[in-house]
Amino acid sequence: MVEITVAERMVAAMSHHLKDGEVVIMGAFSALPMLASRLAQLTHAPNVSFICGGSGAVNPTLEPLPESSCDDRLLRAECIYALPDVIDLEARPEIDVFFAGGLQIDAKGNCNLVGIGKPGEIKFRGPGSVGLPFLSRAGRYIIYTMAHNVRNFVPEVDFISGPGFVDNELLSDGPSLVITPLCVMDFEDKKMRLKSTHPGVTVEMVKENTGFEIIVPEDVGETPAPTDEELEIMKRLDPSGAARDSIR
Repeated sequence: MVEITVAERMVAAMSHHLKDGEVVIMGAFSALPMLASRLAQLTHAPNVSFICGGSGAVNPTLEPLPESSCDDRLLRAECIYALPDVIDLEARPEIDVFFAGGLQIDAKGNCNLVGIGKPGEIKFRGPGSVGLPFLSRAGRYIIYTMAHNVRNFVPEVDFISGPGFVDNELLSDGPSLVITPLCVMDFEDKKMRLKSTHPGVTVEMVKENTGFEIIVPEDVGETPAPTDEELEIMKRLDPSGAARDSIR
């Protein structure tokens, strides 16, 4: 039996959420979203277009998959946008899906990439907001994280880099999925809801590692495994395990 890694299961969950013809964008540390987008192109959604925010590469071949979207190997692509043009694109409503992460994520789907601590008393500084403030203009966005614990899933983020379901009206549909090494969550009435757990993960484990109360339906299933075809594609594109090694 072929072993399925946590990263491969997360990538498959991301890929299945993409629809044919959509325009997808992601930030710098985006091995999983890049692989998910390319996987979608090679399977159920051949007309997906994805933009790697760090390099501005559009539809790179990803052979092999780099750890960062800033990698020079991504220049083997259909075209390259300059960084100011990438930021401009992120602010436009033509983006259908935005992959977003955060040092902190709260119950409403707000993401923080600024730092940990109060203003003027930051204990740990992150990379900064960059394009995350434009989440509110994307059609929808998928939140993903390489770790799932009470340090990054908090009741309220210290800074809002990317808005989730905030009090002000969003131009987008808001966050649609949260994909972590433990589970997949979605939203019900603008609150995070457990959708599925990965093999070996219990509902209690998810609750213990989340710093706020989540909605838990009666029928929490197991996150679907990638198909044999999807596994073959992922292993071919990522022979060195860049996606696997990004999980903490």
